[in-house]
Amino acid sequence: MKKLTSLIIAAAIINSCTSQKISTANSQVNTLTPQEKKEGWQLLFDGKTTNGWHTYGYNSIMKGWSVKDGSLSLDTADRKEVRVAGSKDIVTDNEYENYHFKTDWKTSPGGNSGIIFNVHEDKSKYQNTYQTGPEMQVLDNDRHPDGKIIKHRAGDLYDLISSSSEPVKPVGEWNTAEIILNKGKLDFYLNGVHIIDTRMWDDNWKKMVAGSKFKSMAAFSTFTKGRIALQEHGHEVWFRNIKIKRL
Repeated sequence: MKKLTSLIIAAAIINSCTSQKISTANSQVNTLTPQEKKEGWQLLFDGKTTNGWHTYGYNSIMKGWSVKDGSLSLDTADRKEVRVAGSKDIVTDNEYENYHFKTDWKTSPGGNSGIIFNVHEDKSKYQNTYQTGPEMQVLDNDRHPDGKIIKHRAGDLYDLISSSSEPVKPVGEWNTAEIILNKGKLDFYLNGVHIIDTRMWDDNWKKMVAGSKFKSMAAFSTFTKGRIALQEHGHEVWFRNIKIKRL
């Protein structure tokens, strides 16, 4: 009897410790640690509201994007009800120049989205965010047709550079993406792995753009600062832990 009682107590202690770990892990979502605050990080999503974001070309967020379970997510059913010309992407209220951007993302089976940066918002000239901003691809490589196209896979600098490796996690699991742009030096990280290393605006960059699908877009990737966009591509996608540090 004493042995059984001891086992029950031990199991209760283990369960309590596990619950504490889970609770601690969950408390880290959409928050900044004291160290991050000290380093100058800022949250771009509070986990509860869409404050700080708006639909490209509009003053507010159109139906489709919402907050669900602590994530900024796209609901495809709501998205179909939206009738706007051009992009339905959402963008930050503020513009950024020289920064370290970070977010977690996951997509639905067959999903496609992206993180578009240095977006110049002027819908009278540019109907879509991708006409001015380059993109870090968000994709289900195995199920979406773009997974069969070079430079269109998850983590790629879309249509410009393939990621040096593919540390993307299976569909349904969270990935951590990082974009670091500092005085023209551009780096991508996915799940802690350095996957893109290049420079913007030099001759090599211009040559890459000239050989891409963006070659006819005169303003593409020409702005040194701009908004950060989360792409609406008709598939369910989720973002959380969205944060930025100015460099």
